Amino acid sequence: MESSPIGWGGSLSAGMRDAAQEKRSEAMQAMSDGNREKAVEVFTEAILQNPQMASLYAKRASAYVKLRKPNAAILDCNRAIKLNPDSAQPYKWRGMAYRKLGEWQKAVKDLDMCCKLDFDEDAYTMAKEIRPKVQKIAERQREIERFREEKEKRARIKRVKKVRAEQERARKEEEERQAKMGGMGGGFPGGFPGGFPGGFPGGFPGGAAGGHNMPGFGMPGGMGGMGGMGGGMPGGGGGGGMPDMSEVLNDPDLLQAMQDPEVMLAFQEVQADPSKMGKYENNPKVQRVINKLSQRFGQGGAAGNATPKPDAREHTFAHDDVD
Repeated sequence: MESSPIGWGGSLSAGMRDAAQEKRSEAMQAMSDGNREKAVEVFTEAILQNPQMASLYAKRASAYVKLRKPNAAILDCNRAIKLNPDSAQPYKWRGMAYRKLGEWQKAVKDLDMCCKLDFDEDAYTMAKEIRPKVQKIAERQREIERFREEKEKRARIKRVKKVRAEQERARKEEEERQAKMGGMGGGFPGGFPGGFPGGFPGGFPGGAAGGHNMPGFGMPGGMGGMGGMGGGMPGGGGGGGMPDMSEVLNDPDLLQAMQDPEVMLAFQEVQADPSKMGKYENNPKVQRVINKLSQRFGQGGAAGNATPKPDAREHTFAHDDVD
């Protein structure tokens, strides 16, 4: 049978095995003579005769290590370990190759494996020599890991502090906003300019003559159909007058509406100059308050819309004046 190149399948003949052994002996002699280049060449011929013999790859790897070709040695050892994982020599020479590359951790691991499978003095000595370097590397890695963990911890604390600071800032801003909303113009009671009661400029709605009205205050004349009533809400004239102030203070809708600065400003502006009413015709918030006030103070004003009967005494006084 003809010899099979590397990578081909098929069984090996006895002649091929014998030829591989002869080449192996010749290569070992070249190694003894210090002719490592020739040893690599002859080991290669032996591998061509028997590519399934793990020891041939390990022996060629030893020649590569001594020729300072660690990468080639590692490839041969990988192949040898794949063919025979229980062989110690491939681990020994791969460990030696890793040592030349400065990969101390991999080197110690392979050298220790070699001694575990079959104790080797050279492998043991080499592992003992480079183990302190491995320990220093391990310590350095632990320091790096601790530094990384501390850095992450500091970053995490910083993020938490930032979030808490933002939450605190938002809380204070909300408190300030609530304080401004609740204390606009001085707050309730008495928070509007002048305060309650009678605190609005000119007093509270229902300023027409009557026994219970707030002095001098009135919405623009004629609101809600009471034309010509200077400063009175609908139903505000006559004897009905102004409802009790507690009714206004206890009205949550009015109190809530007055906390809106825009409504507050409009209300004060209209109070100061009733001609400004038209300015807010298209403002739903202001109109809602005006309508609410109209309804609120119109409840007790129905009686005021009716023409009162003249008092008998007034009639008598009139008579006396005529006489």
